[in-house]
Amino acid sequence: MSSSPRSLHLLAADTAPEAPPHTGGLLTLIDGTAGLLTVAALGIVLLLVLIIRVRLQPFVALLAVSIAVGLAAGLSVTELFGTVQRSDAVSTIESGMGGILGHVAIIIGLGTMLGAILEVSGGAEVLASRLLGLFGERRAPLAMGLTGLIFGIPVFFDVGIFVLAPIVYAAAKRSGKSVLLYCMPLLAGLSVTHAFLPPHPGPVAAAGLLRVDLGWVILMGIVCGIPAVVAAWVYSAWIGRRIFVAVPQDMVEAAEEAKQAVVDEQRAAGVEPAEKPVPLGTVLAIIGTPLLLILAATFSSIALDPSTLRSVIEFFGNPFVALTLALFLAYYLLGIRRGWSRKSLETVSTSSLKPVGNILLVVGAGGVFGAVLKASGIAQALSDTFNDVGLPVIVLSYLISVVLRVAQGSATVAIVTTAGIVAPLLSEGDYSQPFVALVIMAISAGSIFASHVNDGGFWMVAKYFGISERDTLKSWTVLESVLSVAGFAVAAVLSLFV
Repeated sequence: MSSSPRSLHLLAADTAPEAPPHTGGLLTLIDGTAGLLTVAALGIVLLLVLIIRVRLQPFVALLAVSIAVGLAAGLSVTELFGTVQRSDAVSTIESGMGGILGHVAIIIGLGTMLGAILEVSGGAEVLASRLLGLFGERRAPLAMGLTGLIFGIPVFFDVGIFVLAPIVYAAAKRSGKSVLLYCMPLLAGLSVTHAFLPPHPGPVAAAGLLRVDLGWVILMGIVCGIPAVVAAWVYSAWIGRRIFVAVPQDMVEAAEEAKQAVVDEQRAAGVEPAEKPVPLGTVLAIIGTPLLLILAATFSSIALDPSTLRSVIEFFGNPFVALTLALFLAYYLLGIRRGWSRKSLETVSTSSLKPVGNILLVVGAGGVFGAVLKASGIAQALSDTFNDVGLPVIVLSYLISVVLRVAQGSATVAIVTTAGIVAPLLSEGDYSQPFVALVIMAISAGSIFASHVNDGGFWMVAKYFGISERDTLKSWTVLESVLSVAGFAVAAVLSLFV
């Protein structure tokens, strides 16, 4: 597999102890490979039980299962945890956690702060209102879909719903049509960016675990995501005309109160709402800058010979540098130039990071799980077995992700767990970066399949848009499945040519 100075390197894969010979313990009672596969299967079952039945926090569940699987597969306590007598001893847990978070934490942190500045400055309202004005009343659903697709790049899925739901209410109330006609395209845009594009945690974590340049992930995310979201928009138009859902008046009032609360909170932090709205070009430039810089760096490593120009492009296209530049642009263009104080910028940035801790811990625990699978020899056993099955790795990745998603509900858990399982299959083959990026797209597509009652997003959609559980299953659950299948289909076809 080719790599570049900007590739996301998983230290766990490089520093985790080699698989020990299983000459003792329970596994000597049966064949080594069969025993390791049994441990892996029981580990996955235990993980699902802890999350679904015991309701254990996913980070704790992943960490507990990683330790249990490692010990059951024959790793010693020293191999798992290191030893206090030797400070230089490499522990599987530390290398797995540190290897993935060393890159993912920075990218997710910068992306989160960038999204917060865009949200607080009113960038979403400007984007939606300009697109609604451009497309007109008849094409308002398409405008909402594009708003979700663009604004969903820098903000989390739930934040996008919170910020944009009032605009959906207004459009549906003005037209007198079903809320589904407007919210479903919006949700499709938010969902596809959340699943397919950095700096969102899922694709960033998978890129780190599988050591893929983020530029390829962005490119393949766009190529696979756009056809998927178009298919979802077609379904949105169909279901929106068949199920009428009135504007939820209680949520309209709650949204107005929440908006006023946000304004009051911003004023308390020294952020005064500006009378003049943010220019649309400014919003698009800030969102597009890091994507274009990272893509430019990726293609410069292919098109240009080593030179000063290539080094400069690769420097600015490093994900850390690109996101930092975009954040500084947002600070100045959306903040300082519009009257924000430095204290206000600090307050908004700091508060935006509070929800990120849980995500980073889950991603880190996924890195631990992957490191334990490799160090214990389970990864090799899984690789050999999956190769014998004969399924293409991209199909296998999708199916594993779908099963984990449907079983426990969390897309992030599905992505990081699946990436840890399929990593050995990819490390042994001579796969190109574009191909592995397409495998990430398959994993990401599987992670959003059939959102139902065990997914927090299901209840958020039902609550914010006043949809009954039955109609949410008919609309939102099917919409997510359309996104998943269409995104995977594009990735699978493209994988035949890269």
